[in-house]
Amino acid sequence: MPRRTRHHALFDKLRTPRKLPGFLKAASVCVLVAGLLSPLAQATPAAAATASNDYCGGQCSDILPPGENGNATLAQVLLNQAFGIQPDHAEDQLGPYNNLATGYSSLTDAKINTFFNDSSFGVASDQVASTESPAGRSDVTIVRDKKTGVPHITGTTRYGTEFGAGYAAAEDRLWLMDVFRHVGRGQLTTFAGGVASNQGLEQEFYRNAPYTEADLQAQIDNAVASNGARGQQALADANAYLAGINSYIDASDSGRYFPGEYVLTGHKDSITNAGTIDHFKITDLVALASVIGTLFGSGGGGEVNNAISLLAAQEKYGVTEGTKVWESFRERNDPEAALTVHNGESFPYGTKPSDPQGEALPDSGSVTTEPLVYDATGTGADQSASAASAAATATALSSAKRGMSNALVVSGKYTASGHPIAVFGPQTGYFAPQLLMLQEIQGPGISARGASFAGLSMYVELGRGQDYAWSATTSGQDIIDSYAVELCQDDYHYLYHGTCTAMDEVEQKNSWKPTTADGTAAGSYTMRVWKTKYGPVQYRATVGGKKVAYTTLRSSYMHEADSIIGFQMLNDPDYVKSPATFQSAVQHINFTFNWFYADSSHTAYYNSGNNPVRASGVDPEFPVWGQAAYEWQNWNPTTNTADYTPASAHPNSIDQDYYISWNNKQALNYTTASWGDGSVHRGNLLDDRVKKLVAAGGVTRSSLVKAMADASLTDLRAEDVLPDLLKVVNSSTVTDSTAAAAVTKLQTWLTAGGKRTETSAGSKTYANADAVRILDAWWPLLVKAEFQPGLGADLYTAFTNNLYIDETPSAAHGPTGSHAGSSFQYGWWSYVDKDIRSVLGQSVSGPLAEQYCGGGSLSSCRDILISTLKTAAGTSASTVYPGDSLCSAGDQWCADSIVQRTLGGIKHYNISWQNRPTFQQVVEFTSHR
Repeated sequence: MPRRTRHHALFDKLRTPRKLPGFLKAASVCVLVAGLLSPLAQATPAAAATASNDYCGGQCSDILPPGENGNATLAQVLLNQAFGIQPDHAEDQLGPYNNLATGYSSLTDAKINTFFNDSSFGVASDQVASTESPAGRSDVTIVRDKKTGVPHITGTTRYGTEFGAGYAAAEDRLWLMDVFRHVGRGQLTTFAGGVASNQGLEQEFYRNAPYTEADLQAQIDNAVASNGARGQQALADANAYLAGINSYIDASDSGRYFPGEYVLTGHKDSITNAGTIDHFKITDLVALASVIGTLFGSGGGGEVNNAISLLAAQEKYGVTEGTKVWESFRERNDPEAALTVHNGESFPYGTKPSDPQGEALPDSGSVTTEPLVYDATGTGADQSASAASAAATATALSSAKRGMSNALVVSGKYTASGHPIAVFGPQTGYFAPQLLMLQEIQGPGISARGASFAGLSMYVELGRGQDYAWSATTSGQDIIDSYAVELCQDDYHYLYHGTCTAMDEVEQKNSWKPTTADGTAAGSYTMRVWKTKYGPVQYRATVGGKKVAYTTLRSSYMHEADSIIGFQMLNDPDYVKSPATFQSAVQHINFTFNWFYADSSHTAYYNSGNNPVRASGVDPEFPVWGQAAYEWQNWNPTTNTADYTPASAHPNSIDQDYYISWNNKQALNYTTASWGDGSVHRGNLLDDRVKKLVAAGGVTRSSLVKAMADASLTDLRAEDVLPDLLKVVNSSTVTDSTAAAAVTKLQTWLTAGGKRTETSAGSKTYANADAVRILDAWWPLLVKAEFQPGLGADLYTAFTNNLYIDETPSAAHGPTGSHAGSSFQYGWWSYVDKDIRSVLGQSVSGPLAEQYCGGGSLSSCRDILISTLKTAAGTSASTVYPGDSLCSAGDQWCADSIVQRTLGGIKHYNISWQNRPTFQQVVEFTSHR
C-alpha cells in the first residue's frame, strides 16, 4: 500500500533536530537563543471579575489540542527543534485529549474536566495568569488563565472588544493566519516555500476560488450592503479586529517577539530585524473565509465523474439496467441510512427527476481535466510537483470534501437532570498550530466562549453563549453544479445565451527559492484559470461531437463573506434566546453545515446553505447544458445570486428525542452530494449507542461522552459488516487451518468490541493487533474480489473514483490522508453489507441492483471470502503498514496514530488514534435567562 507523505509540509527541514542545517545544530542553538531571548509577554498578573451571565452552573467544558499558544519566537522554535522544549500553552491540551481514549471507561461527571477544560465564563481570581490592555487601550482587557492560556477578552466598547479579539488572535496564531491568507490568494509557495505539498495546497484552493483583489472587495461590499445595520456593524467589527491584528504586528516587530517562522522563511532578519510583516487588510479575511468554506462547507461537485461512471454502467449493462445499477450504488435516498432527523419528516432536495432535462453527458473517453499550471520551471516542474498537482486536482474536483465532525444531543426528557446534554464539535484535522483557536469574548452585543478559525475570530464560531451552546458538522448537500458550455471561435470562447462570449483569464504567478525552513530548490509556475459566467472551467470534452468546457458553479462562490451575519447573531445574547432564534441565526450562514443547539430546556437542529432552486427536470447529479432553460431559477450571473429553497425546506427540528450527526444523511429524501449514505455509515456508531442511552433514560454528561469515546475507537467495518462476513465464512465448517485461525482471531476481536485501542495507556500496542491487521489487509482484497468480476474492470474503477473503497486510520489514500484521525467516512461498507446480506437471504431494503459476491451463490461467495482471507492472514504487518517518515514498517499503532501536522516551526508528539472532533464541547445548562 503506497503512502502519501504525512504532512502539509511547510517546514520539511524543521522536522527533527538532525535535519536542521549545520549552523542550527544543538551547540549553536544555545548561543542563538541567548541572543534572541526577548520579553515574550507584556502582560502582568491581575484579578478578573466573576461572571454573572453564566447559566451553565460549571457544567460546560471544551478541549482543543494541542494548545492555545500557536506562536513561537525564533528562540522557541530552535529550542523545540533541538530539544523538544515547548512554549507555554503550546501542548497542554494534547495530553488530556489523548488520555480519554484509555480513560473513558471509568468516566464520571466529576472527572470530565480531567479530559476537558472548564469553559465557564470568566477566570477565577486565583487562576489569572496575566492581564493586558492591548496598545494601552482603556476599553478592553485580555485576561489569560493559568491552566490553558486561553484569552478572555472583555471590552467596554464594541470597537475595543473587537480590537482585543484581533490582538489576541495575532498573539496566538499570527503565522498561521498569514499562511492561510496566502493559501486563499493562491500565493503560498511565494510566501512559505516551494515544497510539493505547498504547491498542491495552493493549487487545490485556487482552482475553486480564483479571486482577484476586486472580487474579494466586491464580496465585502455586497455583504455589507445586503444586511442593513448588521452589515454595517460587521464591517465596523472587521475593521476593529484588523486594527488589533496590525497593532500586534507592529508591537511584536518593534519588540522582536514576532513568530520565528518569519525569520526561517526569509521575511525577517534575525540580526538586523530588516524585513516586514505585512499588515492585514479586509480582503484577507475573505481569502481566509474562502479556504474554510471550501474545506468544510461547500457540498457538491463530482458531476462529471458521476457521468463517467453512469456511462460505464450503461456500456456494461445497457441503458436501462445500467442506470438501475448506477442508482443502486449512488444510494441517493437509501431507506436503511442513518438519519439526523429520524422522526419521519421528509425534506426533498436533489432527488432524481422523473424526466431529466438538459443533461450534457460527455462522449466516451473525451473528458480531459483543465490544466491549472503553466510555464513551470525548476521544482515547479519536477516529479514531486506533478504528483502534488494531480492530488490537488482530484481533491478539488471530487464530491467527497473534507467535511467531518460529529454531534450527540439528547433531550432533557431522557437525562438524569431533566436538562438537555450535548457532546459535539468539528473534526477539522490536527495541525500545529491548530486551525481553530479558543477564546472568550464579552462586550456590547457579544457574549460567547468557544472556537474560531484563526484570522476569522471576530466572533466565536462554535461554542457557547450565556445560556445556550451550538456546534456544527459538515452536511454536504449539493450547492455546486456543472454546466457544459459549447465552444465557439476557439477553445476560449463559448456560447452564452446564443452569443459567442470570451472567457475571462485569471492567473497567479508564483516563484520561490530555498530558505532555512524549506530547502526546496528554486522554481516557479503560473496558475491560470478560465472563467465563464457559469464559473471556472474544470474539464474539456465533447458532447455529441461538439466541443465543450465543463464549468463549476457554486452558490457560495463570490459570497464567502455572507456568513458573517449568522455568526454575529450567534454571539449576540439579545438575538439568540430560544431554539427558533438560533435557527433564524444559522439561516444566515450560506455554507453547508448541520447546526445543533442546546439550552437548559430545549434542543434544536438546522441544516444551512444556499440551496439553489434548479430548473424543472434538472438532475443535480450530472452536468447540464449552459443554457437559459437549465439555469438556477432567477439566477443573476453578475452577482451569482438565485432563488434558494426556503428555510422550511431545509431539514430542521426542535426537541427531537435525540440528534446524532457524523456527516450522515440529514433526513428522508434529502440527498447529499457525496456517495456512501447507505446501510452502514459511521453515523450508525453514534446512533446505535445514543439510542440505547435514550431508551434506558437517565443520560448524564459522562454517559454521553462515553458513547462518543466508545464510537471513536470502534472499527466501523468490524462492528457493522464483519458479523455477516463471518456468517458466510462459517456457513460451512472452515477446514483450512490458516483461514480457521484468522476467523478465530477476528471473532475474538469482534466479541471484545471491534475496537482499535491500546492494551493499556501508553503501550503503543493494540489489543487484538493481529485481528486488526487481518481486517486491514482483507478489506481491499475482499471488496475487489466481490465486486470487480460482476461489474467489470472499467465500471469497478469508475465507481472507486466516485467512492473510496476504504478509509482506515492508517490509510493514505482517503480524502483525509494518513495520521489524520478522521476515519470510516468514505468506503464501500454499505455495498458489502447489502450484497452479503442479500447472498445470505436476508431482507435488504434498497438492495443493490445485482448480486455480486460469487454471482449470488452462497458457496461461491464463501470461496471468495476464504481465499482472500487466507491471503490477508499471510500478509505481513510491514506490508499492511509500510512505514513513512514518522513510523517504521510494521508499526501498527504508529501507522494509525494522529499527528499534529506542522504548519509552523513547533512540533508535537503523535497520539493514539481516536475518531472524534478536534474541538469538542460537553454542555449541560442548568438555567436560562
